[in-house]
Amino acid sequence: MKTTVLIELGKDGSFGLHTPDLENIIIGNGATLVEAKADFDSCLNDMKASYIEDGEQLPEELKNLEFEYKYDTASALEEFSFINLAAFSKIVGINDTLMRRYKKGEYISRAQAQRIQDGINQLGRKMAAFTMV
Repeated sequence: MKTTVLIELGKDGSFGLHTPDLENIIIGNGATLVEAKADFDSCLNDMKASYIEDGEQLPEELKNLEFEYKYDTASALEEFSFINLAAFSKIVGINDTLMRRYKKGEYISRAQAQRIQDGINQLGRKMAAFTMV
């Protein structure tokens, strides 16, 4: 079953993941995105183990799970932190200072978020087409 995992930066600077479409909500939290993803995986494994230990049937929604990750802007910029933010800001046409504020979790309009999304997608296509000799 394919389901959505929302990834968001919290007001306290920690990252959170959750599955809003499942009855058995899977969550993960951490000071970093890596920690939050590890906690998410641990939560899923613990949930499955709990069903087995209790002798209960694993719900269908937890079998053969595939995740589609959806990031808020701050989490996306953290996921791709290897990208030089100043250079990327120029590519997408967003002020560098404003981009850094978005990475810290400040409010972003849907249009600005779409510009960043489009820039990341464009960069991905460019990298996928890249060939070394």
